Amino acid sequence: MSFIDEVKIHVKSGDGGPGCVSFRHEKFIEFGGPDGGDGGKGGNVVVEASPNLSTLLDLRQHPHQKAGSGKNGMGKDRHGAYGKDLRLLLPVVQSLKMRRLTKCLPISRSQGSSWYC
Repeated sequence: MSFIDEVKIHVKSGDGGPGCVSFRHEKFIEFGGPDGGDGGKGGNVVVEASPNLSTLLDLRQHPHQKAGSGKNGMGKDRHGAYGKDLRLLLPVVQSLKMRRLTKCLPISRSQGSSWYC
């Protein structure tokens, strides 16, 4: 097994689900009105430090990762389900450089430390 200490990955949070345009229409209801639901919220990206890992080999093999998208809204004011969060496990390191944010986030040496990005 080779030791990899630097890797470039592309991570995206989940997209929100589309809402629903719906109108209530019943026989004896005079003014039905709109009753469409909102789409579900997209999943978050969670970066977590794991003392059980020692290399970034898994991330090198899968450089493109995306959190789950939210589900569609439905009629009768039903909201869509939330998207599944993406959990990135990293070995305990000194810093993590995020290109778009252009700042380093320190990752603690304690187990279970996590950040939402």
